Amino acid sequence: MSCWRTKSETMDFRSREDVRAFIEAFKQNNPVTCAIFCHTLQCDSVEAVVSMVTFRLLEAEKRKLQVLQKELAQYDEKEPQGLLKRREEKQLENNINRIQHQYNQLEQEYRIAAMGVLRHKGHVRRSSRSQPAIGLKQTAKPRPSIFGTITKDKNPKDRRLRTVSPQMLSFSQMFDHSQTGNNNNNTCSHYSKDQALIFSDGILMAGTMEALIQHLVPTDEYNPDKTYVFAFLLSSRLFIRPHDLLNEVCQVCILQQNLSEDEQRKEKMGKFGPNIIQLLSEWADMFPYDFRDERMMKKLKEITQRILGIYPELRPDVTNITHSLVKKLAELQSYEDDLAKWNSEATSKSQTQEVPTTDITEICPSPVELAQQLTHIELERLSHIGPEEFVQAFSKESSTKEPTYKDMKKTSNLEAYVQWFNRLSYFVTTEICSHLKKKSRVRIIEYFVDVAKECINMGNFNSLMAIIAGMNMTWVSRLKKTWSRVNRAKFEILEHQMDPTSNFGIYRSCLKAAMWRSESAEAGSKEEKIIIPFFSLFVKDLYFLNEACSNKLPNGDINFEKFWQLAKQISDFITWQQSECPFTKNDKVINYLLTSPVFSESTLALASFECEAPEKSFEKEKHKQLKASAVV
Repeated sequence: MSCWRTKSETMDFRSREDVRAFIEAFKQNNPVTCAIFCHTLQCDSVEAVVSMVTFRLLEAEKRKLQVLQKELAQYDEKEPQGLLKRREEKQLENNINRIQHQYNQLEQEYRIAAMGVLRHKGHVRRSSRSQPAIGLKQTAKPRPSIFGTITKDKNPKDRRLRTVSPQMLSFSQMFDHSQTGNNNNNTCSHYSKDQALIFSDGILMAGTMEALIQHLVPTDEYNPDKTYVFAFLLSSRLFIRPHDLLNEVCQVCILQQNLSEDEQRKEKMGKFGPNIIQLLSEWADMFPYDFRDERMMKKLKEITQRILGIYPELRPDVTNITHSLVKKLAELQSYEDDLAKWNSEATSKSQTQEVPTTDITEICPSPVELAQQLTHIELERLSHIGPEEFVQAFSKESSTKEPTYKDMKKTSNLEAYVQWFNRLSYFVTTEICSHLKKKSRVRIIEYFVDVAKECINMGNFNSLMAIIAGMNMTWVSRLKKTWSRVNRAKFEILEHQMDPTSNFGIYRSCLKAAMWRSESAEAGSKEEKIIIPFFSLFVKDLYFLNEACSNKLPNGDINFEKFWQLAKQISDFITWQQSECPFTKNDKVINYLLTSPVFSESTLALASFECEAPEKSFEKEKHKQLKASAVV
């Protein structure tokens, strides 16, 4: 296919692979790549570029098809002579069939692109921000997770979409080209005309909600892969409430297996009973907080009782599901009660805004021990965050008729963890500004620098960043006389580790190193297995992943490729949650960290000005305002 301009003026679409690279970028909603194409081709919208590119390629394939058909006609007119002629004729027929298949696919893509142009004509939406460094295509080194080993993403050259039979690949196979490249499961298959599942190289890419639910429900011969169960249960709550989904699953089971009949024969149903119990067990294990909803427990009891009536030998499995749920929900309730108690005590102490009579170095003289106690707190709070809380956070500001945030929300552990980060930052600032003597402030700053250094060694990046954030607050950073006595070299090394440039590139390298260390650590080395990520950045990455791709395709199908990537990143988080803290717990230190008073913004400002008098005019004005308000 010839290019439309000279090679120096625009990109040269000489091959189908070049155009497919662009179409793939469009489908992945990569705004940077699409913006480059729009600019070089002087088109007012991405849809217009896709339409133009596909049309040109369609015309080229059509011309090829016509030429080959003419050559075949010549063979038909002349009697083939010899074995060589027959081979050439057979090869020509194969080429015609291949190009005809490509032509049909391009024609379908052109229709989709043309519909997109008509739908978006006159409305060009431009992104106001750049793509984050971590996106759909950036993955870490292969690492273990709850699904086994996840390997690096590889982009198959052939991205043609097919409707095929159910996908049974693990995450490791899904992102390994050597596994998917040899997949022969390309026969056309769908549940019904309106419920097709779209696959690409054996990986589920899209489908209607009805088809995805059907794909979740086991039969006597089919059992859904655990990776699909996790990905679907994680992201389906953007479209359907968990209790409604469980009800739909039950209805499909009843219709498929005729469970509404009075008498059922186990021989006829085969392995359906064990398979549906396994699905419910995986649901309860992966998303136990869903079952805080009484409607979920009621529906779970209903379907299990039906199954036990046919498979009484499965009663121990059902009992294990119930006991596991009760235990996990009781642990969650106990944790939430402790949070409420600590928050209440901390709030009452902070309201007094009194200067503390002691400091952290008296409670815990060793920086190593304090880093260990911080790791205890981090892992406890990390372990109680449900994976569904990330997805529910995406729906917090939704104004559509989809499930509302308030309807879905059953826990607030994610918010509690963010609040802990803020508290630790203000705790560091309060400890520093509470001392009027410069020598004491220098001692506290250097103490926290040592604590932060130990946090890096332990893989506790969240506490590290909270400590650095506390020391970088305005009311500490303005203390120039204090900082002049501090050994800045060690602190600058810490700041360099958490440098935000290049989307926290240095931190991401450190995180990968910690993950490699965790993978290579021996079974008994629990200390080296700890990974506590910088949580705010992790949430930000998930947010950009959610914003970069739409939940649905233009034809209304659910964009499941996005949900694979979302599940893949959250599976890493689940692996980190499972780390055990090997350090001895010091309740006195932990209680001080969680309940000691922290100053408000205004009290911190006054304390900072008491430590070192204001020098700049705006500082003097701020000090005057604060003193006046304090008198009132």
